[in-house]
Amino acid sequence: MMAKRAEQPGDPVKLIGLLWKPTETVSRSGLTLRRITDAAIAVADQEGLDALTLRRVAGDLGVSAMALYPYIAGRSELIEVMLDAVAAEVYASPPAGPWRARVERIAQANWDHHMAHPWTVDVAPGRPVPGPGVSGKYEAELAALDGLGLSDLEMDRALTAILGLVSSAARGTLSLRRIREESSLTDVQWWESVGPSLGAAMAGDSYPVAQRVSASLGEATGLATDPEGAFRLGLELLLDGLSRLVDARD
Repeated sequence: MMAKRAEQPGDPVKLIGLLWKPTETVSRSGLTLRRITDAAIAVADQEGLDALTLRRVAGDLGVSAMALYPYIAGRSELIEVMLDAVAAEVYASPPAGPWRARVERIAQANWDHHMAHPWTVDVAPGRPVPGPGVSGKYEAELAALDGLGLSDLEMDRALTAILGLVSSAARGTLSLRRIREESSLTDVQWWESVGPSLGAAMAGDSYPVAQRVSASLGEATGLATDPEGAFRLGLELLLDGLSRLVDARD
């Protein structure tokens, strides 16, 4: 189930203060906003956003849910703070090297980020308030595209296209991973179980290209669908197109 950040947003003004000027007060139980955030991230990393509640986080910290309210107003604000905290971890140092290598590092770093924090692909897009983590990440990524002759709009749109490609493929990969874990079947085993019934249902219909391509994918990867492979190819095609645009500006 997708988190409904866009449906129940927190107060953006309060959220700005929470992200940029968090309280440094330490309670008698040792609570800080960072401790609360880290505990929430641990829950989401291990069990997904559906398991994330203030009560659950408070229980893991050994306090009552009421003890969290001086630090965080509700679940939606907590998710925003979590997103900002993990965004700050994406780059240990700014992407370096030739521009294509920099962009490849952006894509790979975001892929690794989603794999480490699967819940990040489940947060519904909305109108987020950027905190220092998200802002620093955006700055590092734009800096990797700066100086190539692209306009500011082209830089932002190219970055959005790259990140969208990554997040879409990561979402598909993680969803399939969950399905495989829940079913305890590989894609090959699943196809073997449904193949006879599907073949009977499709009898008399002909899809020669689809059947050939599906068989080739299965033989090459052992997968019914391959979002990560699509991501890798899509990135190469995107970079080839971006390269032509950059070369035209020289």
